[in-house]
Amino acid sequence: MKISIITVTYNSSKTLKDTLESVLKQTYTNYEHIIVDGLSKDNTMQIVKEYETKYNGKLRYISEKDSGLYDAMNKGIKMATGDIIGILNSDDIYAHENVLQKIVEKFEETNCDGTYASLIFMDEETMSKPKRIWNSPKGKLENGWHPAHPTLYLKKEVYDKVGLFNLNYRIAADYDFMIRVMKEKIIKLNYIDDYIIYMRSGGTSTAGIKGYIKNLKEANLVLKNNYIKHPYIVNIRRILKTINEMIKSKK
Repeated sequence: MKISIITVTYNSSKTLKDTLESVLKQTYTNYEHIIVDGLSKDNTMQIVKEYETKYNGKLRYISEKDSGLYDAMNKGIKMATGDIIGILNSDDIYAHENVLQKIVEKFEETNCDGTYASLIFMDEETMSKPKRIWNSPKGKLENGWHPAHPTLYLKKEVYDKVGLFNLNYRIAADYDFMIRVMKEKIIKLNYIDDYIIYMRSGGTSTAGIKGYIKNLKEANLVLKNNYIKHPYIVNIRRILKTINEMIKSKK
């Protein structure tokens, strides 16, 4: 099975090399890596072009104006030619060299429509100190559970059925997308019991208290628009889950 990895960049030169290197270290090699750049003003695209030869034809990229993160992700999904599609943020890395292998094995063994796993939020500067551990075994949407989006890999036809990211949401379009996926009862998601992503703290949805409040406000709107009952209670449960994960990570 071919995997399409989509990475959105905008002035990502400080972290992008780590992301690219983590892809190149993968033991599973039937993939394409799609870079969707939003006309970066730093040397992001220079780095991409420097790495092009290392990918041996598996790297594709565009650099053009977009309407934000999720618009760029949608462009990448439309470009994808793989059987499976996943998003790898430009400041995140794969946790180990067998991540793609494990993803493909789960698809092949269980004939599922998508896989997800756990991730670890790391310190922004060195990516060596765990700040929060996000374990994602199966739960209920009503209890504030959802997969960690950077770990979610789906068959291409799932996007054909559910649609792309809703650009009306600036922060929580991934949450909206996952709710739409989970509401489709015929879409089978299977959990990989492993940490597959090291996520750098300080991104759009994790940038301090202000960013967290904005995220919650938009998440509440997402729940309402998807006709999920008691959205405030669901969000409170999401908050409690996050706090619990942070406490456990410090022990």
